[in-house]
Amino acid sequence: MNSHIRIAVLDMYNGEPNQGMRCIIDIINRFNQMVSFQIFDIRGKKEFPDITKFDIYISTGGPGNPLEGDGVWDKKYFELIDALWNWNKENEMKKHVLFICHSFQMACKHFGLAEINKRKDTSFGIMTTHKVNEGLTDILFEGLQNPFYTIDSRDFQVVQPHHKNIKKLGAQIIALEKIRDHVQYERAIMGIRFSKEFVGVQFHPEADPLSFLSHMRNRAFREKIIKMKGRIKFLKMLENLVEEDKIYLTNETIIPNFLRTSINDLLKHKKTLSN
Repeated sequence: MNSHIRIAVLDMYNGEPNQGMRCIIDIINRFNQMVSFQIFDIRGKKEFPDITKFDIYISTGGPGNPLEGDGVWDKKYFELIDALWNWNKENEMKKHVLFICHSFQMACKHFGLAEINKRKDTSFGIMTTHKVNEGLTDILFEGLQNPFYTIDSRDFQVVQPHHKNIKKLGAQIIALEKIRDHVQYERAIMGIRFSKEFVGVQFHPEADPLSFLSHMRNRAFREKIIKMKGRIKFLKMLENLVEEDKIYLTNETIIPNFLRTSINDLLKHKKTLSN
């Protein structure tokens, strides 16, 4: 049986040029001897994969309101999620899915696991994220300290978990937003293990320091951050970017862990089926 593994990258950036996709492809290419990949422009061109032809799915972040679509691509996207979920119920060879940021918010909406609302202000920059519950031992976060550092960029948030629906689905909240003692707001949900094969995070695990620094070359972008965060926090952000145990480590850990675990599971089942 062919042991080659195919990855579908579900592009949710709506045709906008971005560093996030470059980072995702860079990580996938670390596994290039074992996998091939194809990019599907979900929102722009309404391109969708044939689920019989792909084993692993990475659904990217993207701009805009996760509660809105055009009634076409979003409907087909939710149908794709359901098709993958149902496939895993009915087949030994599972489909593995990682939802990132915008996609994670949409998945939480679709499964009815929490509320999604607009933040009072934009969350942007380098943040600490806390492993919680089963997240303390979840293989996705293996190799990271608690808390660990992430790059955040979102106007919306996943909050107010619907515990009844979470339990019914068999899901687990595995990460929460940084602790903010000085404000009254609820901590956002930053990661959910939907099932053994489905997992999602509300930050950008693909981000690397180079992609972030490339934005800093834009003066308007720099000034926007300084206005938002203040100069002291801006300088601290730059310092955190170059430290090896922060954003570098997250980039080298989460998506590689997801891919490694998924590939090993698929190869194990391919070998079983070929015997």
